[in-house]
Amino acid sequence: MDQFFGAFLPLFQPLPLLLLVSCSFAGIIFGAIPGLSGGMGVSLLLPLTFGTDPLLGFAAMIGMWVGGVSGGFIAAVLIGIPGTPSSIATCFDGYPMSRNGETVKALSIGIVASFIGTLASTIIAVILSPVIARFAVKLGPWEYFSLCFCAMMLVSSLSGRNIFKGMAGALFGLLLSMVGTSVMDGVHRFTLGTQYLKSGVDMVTMMLGMFAFHQIAMDYAGGTQALPKVDAKIKGFGLKLKDVTSNIGVIVRTFLIGLWIGFLPGMGAGISNILAYGHAKSTSGNPENFGKGEPAGVWASEVSNNASVGGAVIPMISLGIPGDGVTALLLVGLMVHGLQPGPLFLMSNPETAYMIFAAIIVSAFIVLAMQTFGIRWFPKLLGVPYHYLFSAILILCFIGAFTSANNIVSIFAAILFGMIGILLDYFDIPMGPMVLSFILGSKIEEYLRKGISYTDEGISAFVTRPVSLLFLLLGVASFVWPLIKNKLARSGGSKFNAEKT
Repeated sequence: MDQFFGAFLPLFQPLPLLLLVSCSFAGIIFGAIPGLSGGMGVSLLLPLTFGTDPLLGFAAMIGMWVGGVSGGFIAAVLIGIPGTPSSIATCFDGYPMSRNGETVKALSIGIVASFIGTLASTIIAVILSPVIARFAVKLGPWEYFSLCFCAMMLVSSLSGRNIFKGMAGALFGLLLSMVGTSVMDGVHRFTLGTQYLKSGVDMVTMMLGMFAFHQIAMDYAGGTQALPKVDAKIKGFGLKLKDVTSNIGVIVRTFLIGLWIGFLPGMGAGISNILAYGHAKSTSGNPENFGKGEPAGVWASEVSNNASVGGAVIPMISLGIPGDGVTALLLVGLMVHGLQPGPLFLMSNPETAYMIFAAIIVSAFIVLAMQTFGIRWFPKLLGVPYHYLFSAILILCFIGAFTSANNIVSIFAAILFGMIGILLDYFDIPMGPMVLSFILGSKIEEYLRKGISYTDEGISAFVTRPVSLLFLLLGVASFVWPLIKNKLARSGGSKFNAEKT
């Protein structure tokens, strides 16, 4: 724990603190404006951190991330449009509260709930990550292959209504990860005869195209260029201690939901807030009040989506597996700086690992202070003209793509990946499985080939080792169970209709 507390000292130096403050503020803006997100902000910052000290780079990206997740409730409360997918459920009761004249109370709940979720989940991550890492160090390539396989199957099965479309996205990501030079024998694969692909698909270029260029194109095409005016008069801070204590049960339960969903690879805050809201409604004594301005609905959504921050950091630090899209970007940042995420990361680079935890906690306090004292300025954030934002972000995308690979081809590659993202949206193929499998693809191949070559048992070693077999069974079960569940639901519905006729 001494290393953890010592990690706070570098963050309070002038430049890291300035970056935390400025990027947390920028994250709030990105989160508050529908169509933007903290993830997009992190993707824009990523190429700018290549030549910087890891402390400065991660301070900037984490500030943007924490501010973005927290800021999403602002538009949800004021205009009924979620600033980010993590605040979809906040609209259900946050906006009705605003319509009922409780704008200040709804915003105050969002501020406090975001802080509680982020701070508490990060403290738990600090405690659990070393425990998980110590266990993971004892595993071999067989268990790591099975773990990566389980993560891919899990995110594919839970990320969309059609499990086969989720699997299609995962397979496409695996295919992209195979482009370039083999990690084991140095053979060039799928390079199409061009030198630009010999080193593989550039992760930063792909992330910029998928997260930023794709989102801007979709928003512009959908006409998201102006927002309704906000007439709310905001004064003071409309929350009392009684408002917190009366909802303590909802806060604790939805916090645990958000923490668990954040821990699951590829899930993140976009799913946790919906599940937590549904749980709060189903366990409430007055479920009929939900959707009409029930404070518990706002507590549930905002505590859970911010609890996913700490939950997502746990597998990133201890296992080298991203918990959501933003931690995937942070993993890319670690690799760019020559750091190898995984079970040995806490042992080989404890100062960087604990600095990430400390930066999240400091950012949570900074965001709390900014939102508390700037609550009356929230409506002005939504008045920023979109044509300025779109132009500036596109320029940053092109600059970032060029600097990541130092060639003009990367700019066209970012545009290409933006178009691929649009096609994935058109065919309703989730992007999460693709991004996760792309990042894990090289590891899956490495662990598979090592596992086969390290023993005379060949491929059977993956099922004869208990932990490896457990992960494989969990992965298969996560794929098969939704199919069985859907079939049972259809057969039950058919039986009901037959009895009715």
